[in-house]
Amino acid sequence: MLFAAVILVSCGGTNTSDSIQSKQSEKLLAEATSQVGMPAIVNFRERKMLKDILELRDQDGLTTYTYLYCEMTGKLVFFGESIGYGIPYATQFTNPEKFERAYAGGEWHVLSQADPNGLFSPASAEGTWVLLKDPNGRDVRPVYIEPRIVVSPFRLTIN
Repeated sequence: MLFAAVILVSCGGTNTSDSIQSKQSEKLLAEATSQVGMPAIVNFRERKMLKDILELRDQDGLTTYTYLYCEMTGKLVFFGESIGYGIPYATQFTNPEKFERAYAGGEWHVLSQADPNGLFSPASAEGTWVLLKDPNGRDVRPVYIEPRIVVSPFRLTIN
């Protein structure tokens, strides 16, 4: 009898409040889908727009203009000519997680994975990396910016 109880528990036989709510939510969503159906999307315009945005962002040497947003005045202040668009500080080059076994034949666990530089990037951060053109030369250098920014492919008219 003890063996049967262990099998029942290990196979998910316990009804936790989370599992009960999950089953109820799934039933409601199934009913909603049967009553409403899926949207009749035929042009896929937003998907095409995102594809265009990704391709335009990928242009080699794309000149942009970076502005800081001043929270006190609500105005933009020109910060500098830049290349491409800002990259959020928390963006990671590699997958931030990896699956690994605790021991041979054991359970799989999700573990943090370091970036190629050996550091573990945060899940979120306020800053942005921008490649700014050096106003005194031709070099482009990474600048870390904490305030909110706007990066535009053309100069903005600021009142």
